[in-house]
Amino acid sequence: MTKSEIVEQIYERVGFSKKESAELVELVFNIIKAALARGEKVKISGFGNFVVREKSARKGRNPKTGEVIELPARRVLTFKTSNVLKDALNEAPVASEGARRNE
Repeated sequence: MTKSEIVEQIYERVGFSKKESAELVELVFNIIKAALARGEKVKISGFGNFVVREKSARKGRNPKTGEVIELPARRVLTFKTSNVLKDALNEAPVASEGARRNE
């Protein structure tokens, strides 16, 4: 699902105009991005948790040359699903391989 598909779903289900729906989606994503940039955990009840983790610098290896390189420290985003979402995913019927390719 893309951002434009989310906008379309809000437009159809809530009755906002497409412009209002797009602004709402953009606002929600910007609020989430800002909280994550501040290092805050974002918990959406019934969906899951977004958490920014700090990864320290480490040594890595260039797979092509085998050369040892220093990988800098960085921040990574992790997502952990809620039990409610896990249960919903496991109860949903699994789409066939052919159906997945057509999406």
